[in-house]
Amino acid sequence: MHPIFKLRTLTLAIAGVFSVTHFAYSQTTPPESVKSLEESSRDNKAKDKAGNKKSDAPVPRDGIQKVTISGGRTDQEERRQSTAAKIIFGREELDRNGDSSLGEVLKRLPGVTVGGRPGRGGDIRMRGMGNGYTQILINGERAPRGFSMDSLSPDQVERIEIIRGTVAEYSTQAVAGTINIVLREEYKQKNTDLKMSLGFEQGRIAPNLSITVPGELGSLSYALSGSIMQNRQHDDGSTFTNEKNAAGEDSLIQNQHDQTNRKTTGIHLTPRFNYKFENGDTLMVQPFLMNSRSDSNNRSDVDVTLRTRDPSITTEPFALATSSAHSETTFLRGFGNWQHKFEGNAKLNIKFGGGLGKMESSSLRYQFDKDGKQLDVISDVNNTRDSSINTGGKFTMPYGEGHTLTAGWDLEMGKRSQTRISLDNGLPQFADSGDNLDASTRRLASFVQDEFDINPQFSAYAGLRWEGIKTSSTTSKGGVDNTSSVWSPVLHGVWRIPGAGKDQIRTSLTHSYRAPALNDLIALPSISNQNSYYRPDRTGNPNLKPELSKGMDLAFEHYLTRAGIISANFFIRDIDNLIRRRTVQVTTQKDGADVMRWVSSPTNIGHATTRGIELEAKFQLQEFFPNGPAIDVRSNYSHFWSKVDDIPGPNNRLDQQPTQTANFGLDYRPAGIPLTVGGNINWTPAYEVQSSEAQLNTTGVKRQLDLYGLWKFNPNLQVRLSANNLTANDYLSGSRVLSSQVNRIDYNTSRTYTTWTLRVEMKI
Repeated sequence: MHPIFKLRTLTLAIAGVFSVTHFAYSQTTPPESVKSLEESSRDNKAKDKAGNKKSDAPVPRDGIQKVTISGGRTDQEERRQSTAAKIIFGREELDRNGDSSLGEVLKRLPGVTVGGRPGRGGDIRMRGMGNGYTQILINGERAPRGFSMDSLSPDQVERIEIIRGTVAEYSTQAVAGTINIVLREEYKQKNTDLKMSLGFEQGRIAPNLSITVPGELGSLSYALSGSIMQNRQHDDGSTFTNEKNAAGEDSLIQNQHDQTNRKTTGIHLTPRFNYKFENGDTLMVQPFLMNSRSDSNNRSDVDVTLRTRDPSITTEPFALATSSAHSETTFLRGFGNWQHKFEGNAKLNIKFGGGLGKMESSSLRYQFDKDGKQLDVISDVNNTRDSSINTGGKFTMPYGEGHTLTAGWDLEMGKRSQTRISLDNGLPQFADSGDNLDASTRRLASFVQDEFDINPQFSAYAGLRWEGIKTSSTTSKGGVDNTSSVWSPVLHGVWRIPGAGKDQIRTSLTHSYRAPALNDLIALPSISNQNSYYRPDRTGNPNLKPELSKGMDLAFEHYLTRAGIISANFFIRDIDNLIRRRTVQVTTQKDGADVMRWVSSPTNIGHATTRGIELEAKFQLQEFFPNGPAIDVRSNYSHFWSKVDDIPGPNNRLDQQPTQTANFGLDYRPAGIPLTVGGNINWTPAYEVQSSEAQLNTTGVKRQLDLYGLWKFNPNLQVRLSANNLTANDYLSGSRVLSSQVNRIDYNTSRTYTTWTLRVEMKI
């Protein structure tokens, strides 16, 4: 089926759901019940701000209220009650498909895309915006440098919070939004959770074991969680290159075939301890330990049909290259929170933490010509050490008529030490090879916010945050400093439509920013073995300024009676000081002589805008057809537009931002048997991005089908079989460089694979 037809069909389906929601709601809740429910909800919300437990259960038409015993509010209720737009996905969503990595879960969430090939992970993007536009937090703290979301097992996560607009409490380095990963919290039940799984990809087995042991010792409660995994992967891809000279004649036609075999082993430990003092104070401490080791080998074969010597390429082209690599990453991080309650329901939260990170990698590459003669032996050793310490706090105090005032601060300091040795046939590849890079960062912030009810229908949130960042570095060539500070006012509002049950409209006005990454500011060079305009070296730029953004969000939310929701969200972001990479030719030293090399470095180029619409429909089919099958429907569709002023169009979009993305999923529970089956289709169409005046990047269509089946033998034992990326389509990408002197096309084809997972989940 043609992708455009499928997109239109999905859009019409979602629009159809939107069109029947008012009718469906009017059939389930009469006007008087709606009015009563609204008044009850307002009263309960006021009580909740005063620190009392609240209940927001609807009253059925027959006048008999159904009483449900629950440990707390549902994810849907948390979303509805939040003044700032926040979407919460708990254990049900995390467990649904039996995913082995958190990236597989995130790709199905509204407005979230994952870069790279299916099954191999990539950077997480909200609204198609990655590379620092999307803020990733772990327990409300910024993820450590070098941390990969795909290295975190879903079993170690309690819930995922998606915050579409900035809030003063968290850093406003969130132009696209914030994804907060909340690790496993304390367990109230006494059962031990044990989950064992076996993954199969191309006949390769990937075992995974996770366990959570809860318990109590007097005033101390704890949950000891951990997981261990191993996988083996094979990747296969090819790159076709066609280059023409200024006269339009072919100067290079070649095909490069790459094969990689990789083995990865990882362990995660995420215990959590809660202690309650006699005066009511609480202390939470949660260490987080992650270790990952990877060994790989690669073979690249180059088949040349035509080659004319290019004087800009300073190295001899190879026909065969073999390499081996080893890397190990270890993160140890601690989170702590102490809470003290005062009279009048005021409270003080003090958070503290710190972390250590160690990243070591080494590689050895041999290159040969077409006759089998060895050209180069290239070795690279990179050792990086990170350390950080952070503290912060917030004081919350109810005051006046329905106001909740919060003020606080954040302080984070970090250090990085990096040593990199790159040798080509025993000689340094760049001038600083073997030298140390020492860098330090300091982030200081203060904020104040007020959440209040203007009237029973309208609640608002106003906040202001100041954040300053200082980065310093020392190399053999001297020291470099970069300092920036940003004021970020934030305003959110939610209007509960009178007479419409739980329907509401949200609006947000925000200021946010994107700070340059440490590697963009200060970095030892990344050397290209085939240095040219198309494969340049990469380095940093200490003079970068942060990108500044003003934004607006407008959303409509319709909540259904069976924990469903229909929503539409429109957003726009205006960005100044946009950062893009530029490639220029520079003079460097090699073997004591001046050598011209192509180098890519980031720079501020100007202004850009992006906007989009995000639709979501999640409901039970029996909401509209009471006698229908027990089917849950989950769907979302997003469309993004963007424009970079200083780059000519068309397709002068933000880097790597797709035009659209969509998900459609179903869960079916047949009557009479303890079986649930379901699946999800994830779709991102092909798109093009003009990254500079000369270069156009293309990304092919991404279609991913995931299916699962869950059999519950009893409340303490269930078995899940899932298939991810069932269609296993090739992943296509490429680039075209067109200038007055050259015309070059690189077209990449990478295979993807289906992963089968058998998972046993037990409560002991």
